[in-house]
Amino acid sequence: MIELGPYPELTNPVLIAAFEGWNDAADAASSVLDHLMGLWPTTLVAALDPEDYYDFQVNRPIVSYDSDGDRRLTWPTTQIAVARIGDHHRDLVLLRGVEPNMRWRQFCRELVGIADELGVEQIVSLGALLADVSHTRPIPVSATATDSLVAARFELEEPRYEGPTGIVGVFADACQALGLPTLSVWAAVPHYVSQAPCPKATLAMLGRLEDLLDLPIPVGDLPEEARAWERGVDELSGEDTEIADYVASLEQAQDTSDLPEASGDAIAREFERYLKRRQAEGDHGGA
Repeated sequence: MIELGPYPELTNPVLIAAFEGWNDAADAASSVLDHLMGLWPTTLVAALDPEDYYDFQVNRPIVSYDSDGDRRLTWPTTQIAVARIGDHHRDLVLLRGVEPNMRWRQFCRELVGIADELGVEQIVSLGALLADVSHTRPIPVSATATDSLVAARFELEEPRYEGPTGIVGVFADACQALGLPTLSVWAAVPHYVSQAPCPKATLAMLGRLEDLLDLPIPVGDLPEEARAWERGVDELSGEDTEIADYVASLEQAQDTSDLPEASGDAIAREFERYLKRRQAEGDHGGA
């Protein structure tokens, strides 16, 4: 581990984690972390040594140039930053990484150790998967908790998935084993438009995160970006009758199912989010 400075004292910290790779369809989950890191001042406190966890023939380093024209080499890694949100009596620990190629258990032990040293009280892991859903309908977002008491507290279901898992599942298991309450939030991305980005999915995940943390999260330009993304997919699907027919069948399937995204409760939650954001923006403007 590469420590970048002394760990700060945090207020009721919650750790939010997302990893690029198998768990991150259309980069929807990692884009949530990018959005959060752009909202509040963040301080990078630790990074994992990439030599220990990554196969550089699979996750290659990236060459780029900075604003001064100097060449930079960026290695794949996992970083931990903190964001102080004093007005809401809660700080965030933001964990953004790349799914490792080896030593997953050691990788998770390091991350859980950092979370423990930072005094993290709760974990929220983010993921996105490809699914048979329509781009014209609300993005389905599910939230679960592996602990029955935590599930009851947040009115969530316990997961029932069986099968292969990625680093999100392994990390959540490591956190749960050490008694850290862990929630998982997943977005379902239309599989026929799997390329990144998918701002509609990122926006949907932010809304669910806002509910779970009871924390207003400004969304900036994401609503307009989501609408532009949907219009773009409309145009592409409209050029192919086979795809258009397939999208119509997905729409019908979603419309006839009992989706919480289409319920009155969901509309009420969205209105509450809007009011909280407006109040938070007003408080910030008057400070």
